[in-house]
This record gives sequence, structure tokens and C-alpha cells, in this order.
Amino acid sequence: MFLTEQIPNSLTWVSSLTSSLQSPLLATTTESEYAPVVLTGVLLSLVVIYFASKLGGELSRMMDFPPVLGELVGGVVVGASALHLLVFPESGANASDSVIMNILQVINNLSPEAVTSIFQSQSEAISILAELGVIVLLFEIGLESDLRELKKVGYQAAIVACVGVAVPFAAGTAGLMLLFHTPTIPAIFAGAALTATSIGITSKVLSELGHLKSREGQIIVGAAVIDDVLGIIVLAVVASLAKTGEVDVFNVIYLIASATVFLIGSILLGKFFNKTFVTIADKLQTRGKLVIPAFIFAFFMAFIGNAIHLEAILGAFAAGLVLDETDKRKELDQQVIPIADILVPIFFVTVGARVDLGVLNPAVPENQQGLIIAIFLMVVAIIGKVVTGWSVFGQSGINRLAIGVGMIPRGEVGLVFLGIGAASGVIDKPLQAAIIIMVILTTFLAPPFLRIAFNKQPVEAQEIVEQADVTG
Repeated sequence: MFLTEQIPNSLTWVSSLTSSLQSPLLATTTESEYAPVVLTGVLLSLVVIYFASKLGGELSRMMDFPPVLGELVGGVVVGASALHLLVFPESGANASDSVIMNILQVINNLSPEAVTSIFQSQSEAISILAELGVIVLLFEIGLESDLRELKKVGYQAAIVACVGVAVPFAAGTAGLMLLFHTPTIPAIFAGAALTATSIGITSKVLSELGHLKSREGQIIVGAAVIDDVLGIIVLAVVASLAKTGEVDVFNVIYLIASATVFLIGSILLGKFFNKTFVTIADKLQTRGKLVIPAFIFAFFMAFIGNAIHLEAILGAFAAGLVLDETDKRKELDQQVIPIADILVPIFFVTVGARVDLGVLNPAVPENQQGLIIAIFLMVVAIIGKVVTGWSVFGQSGINRLAIGVGMIPRGEVGLVFLGIGAASGVIDKPLQAAIIIMVILTTFLAPPFLRIAFNKQPVEAQEIVEQADVTG
């Protein structure tokens, strides 16, 4: 789930204005004469992405790991850490760092300035496709979730989310200030990065393991959604601190109120929308009579979520939950799967491609202090989320370890926190390296750890399942 829309608008505006003032003629030329070259770059990037996702997923499956882990590793291999086939300017890469751009430059005899502009456009196109991928993923997860079961664990999920935000934030901020004498605002930024949970990665693994509809899966998904909302609020707070040194209370109140009204209102209105949706689908006679209206609804909900400064994926997830209640859910689910198979791998491969494992090299002096801080952040990041499993009460036989592990991966969300802190100049390079390492390791450790946690199902939970099988 991307939070890039939350980056201060002023930074984006200044960047675009500077680019347009520097090379207005180049921008016009690129949009017209070099448009086919941009398309060529996007198509070649998609070839790399799909090859990496399939190869990585199959190898991961052969080793009995979740395929999503293979897609992430495949992204790392083709990305900034190894082959440089898929790199992005926002990660600090230049056009000359991209193998694909070098190929296009040779084939089309392009000037360095043209290649730079084409690289920017191509990267933006892939990033948009990746965002569409995570929107479709969350729509699919919403369809696979059971709203009735999610309501049953709603209060438990809220508790897990609140603990999962409060514990790592407090421990990370206090630890950095007391143990490493980090200034207050940088410590708060790092603590905020520890609060994130990548619902896209966790939900995909749960689905692959067949535990998405289990009590643990529903608590994890519900908590991750709430955690995402809380993450936006925390992000608004730390962004205000970076810009003004003080918190905009009215903005925080607005985010809390809009998130609550949006999620609850969507679910309540869904009861009235379901019959209308089925009626429309039955009256349509052309191809896509079911899936197209469904995506119209999903994208519209995603648009509303984005427009009110929440996240598009929250709207897509809410749309999935609403349509999960219709009589055509199973048929719709089958039609959404092929679309997800096309778009979702782009998201996971690009997440891996943005990772730069160079920050793990202790031979680089500026990485050494970062590695020490990273060890502390990793401990807080893991323990701060694992303890959330023990905040669940009144659930006999629940797999508390699986719930805690399911909340561990930070994914791209943690990198967005880092990006805002780095852009504002309040985070130095050692702390930046430490946060990157924390994000990398939590993202890659969570899938295999989640599998282990579910394989070690508590004995009493196994007995409950066996009794259910017997009575069934």
C-alpha cells in the first residue's frame, strides 16, 4: 500500500515547477516524439517484472515458501540491489543506472537529456501500475473476507492495531533518544516508521496459506486496515512536526473523523447497494457484465478514499467487503482473480526492486552506525508487533503468535515515512540506513515466519478444528 499521496504537496509542486522551468521544450518533445520510446520502456519493464515474479514465485513454491516471498526476492534481483533492470528515480537512481534505459538509448540514439525524461515517465507509469495492483489486491482480499466474521473480531482487531502502533512507536522513540542520543524529531520519525504494517504483503501470504478466513486471519486483516488508518494519522502528525515543529490538531481530528465515517458508512450503505448491484448485473448482456460494474464500484470507492486524504486501498478493501455480501460473490471472485494475476505481481516486484541491499555493507563507514541502530530497530519492530497477539482476549485456542507475526512486515509503507523524513532533512544518513534495513528485514522475514507460526498451531486450537471436522 502506497502512501505517496501523503508526501507534502509543496515538495511535489516545487519539484514539478523546477523541472518545467528547466526544460519546457524537452518536456514537450518527450510527450510527443518520444512517447513510443516511453511505451517501449514500459513494455520491456513489464517483461522483466513478469519473468521475475513467475521465476521467483515458482522457486519459492518449490522450497515450500509463500510465492509472494519469491516475487519480492525476484524484485530485489532485477532491481537496485543486483541487475539494475528495474530502478526508480525516487530511490536515488539515475537514467544511466537503468539497464533498460541504456538499451533504449543505444537502439534509438537518444541524448542523455531525453533518456532522463523518458526514464522519469517510464518509472511513473510502472509506479501507477503497481498502485493499481495493490488496489486490485485489496479489492480481492475484501471479496475473500467474510464481513460477518470480520465484525465478530472487530473490537479485537482494533485493540491489536492500537497496541501495534503504540508499543513500537513509544519503544522506538524512547530507545533512540535514551540509548543513541538521537534528537527528538528524528527519533519521532523513526518511531513512526515502526508503526506501519503492509497489509498487501500480509494479506497475500494469509490467502496463499489458506488462513485468510480463519479467526487469526480476520483479526490480522482487520487490524492491518485499522493500523493503516492510524498510520495515516501518525504520518500527518510527524509531517507537521517536520514542517512547522508543531502538530496541526485540526488536521489530525479531520483524519480520524473522516476515516471512521468512511469505513463504517461504506459498510452500512453496502446493504442497500448489494441489491442494486445484482439487478444491474442481471440486466446487462455484454461481456464483463459482472466484473466491470464491480470495478467501477471499487475504483469509485478508491477515488473517494484518496480524495478525502485517506488511502485508495482502504476504499478498494471496503468495496470488496460490500460486494462480498452479494449472491454473486463466488462468480465475481473467479472473474477478479485473472485481473489480479496480471496487476498484483507488479506491486510486489516493484517493492523488492526499490530495496537497496547496499545499506547492509559494513565496509561503508556511514553504514556502520546505521547497522547498530538497525539492530535496535529490528528488535523493537519485531517485538512491538508480536506482543499484539497477546492483546487478544476472550478467544480460546487462538494462535496469538501468528497474529503478532502477521503484523510485522513494514513494506513500502515504512519507506514512505523514511522518504518524508529524508526530504525534510531531519533524518541523517545512519538513521536512514537503519530504517531501510528494518523495512527490508521485516518485509522478508514475515512470510516464512508466518508460515512457521501457523504450522505450530496451538494444541487446543488443533483440537477445536478436529472437533469441528468430526461434528461436520
